[in-house]
Amino acid sequence: MKRLFFSTSQFLPGIGLALLRIGTALMMLTHGWAKIANFSANLTTFRDPIGLGPALSLQLAIFAEFFCAILLAMGFLTRLSLVPLIITMSVAAFIAHADDPFSSKEKSLLFLLIFIVLLFLGPGKYSVDAQIKKKRNY
Repeated sequence: MKRLFFSTSQFLPGIGLALLRIGTALMMLTHGWAKIANFSANLTTFRDPIGLGPALSLQLAIFAEFFCAILLAMGFLTRLSLVPLIITMSVAAFIAHADDPFSSKEKSLLFLLIFIVLLFLGPGKYSVDAQIKKKRNY
């Protein structure tokens, strides 16, 4: 029992990474889907935080929050799909909500932290990337 609770060795790291990756991606997917479902309404109200225009900014946010989140959930091109997500959450936290209280940027900062950790750790054992790498080793 002591070994289970006080051990510093990893306990099922593949499952832990899969849960973190899939759970976070599914939560991010809901944000992207909401932007897609209300696209025309969002066009008139979406901010232009980096000067690209509201339409392009909205499309880039949808690309990251919906399409890259799907890739992240599958674990396919994981590190590449994390780059737009990290950029989107950085823009949301540090530019779009820069003047807002911490409680307004807390969600984007939490997503940003998870995405950075996943970038460092990779997709894990239970991902499409791992299956592709395994097949190449034969």
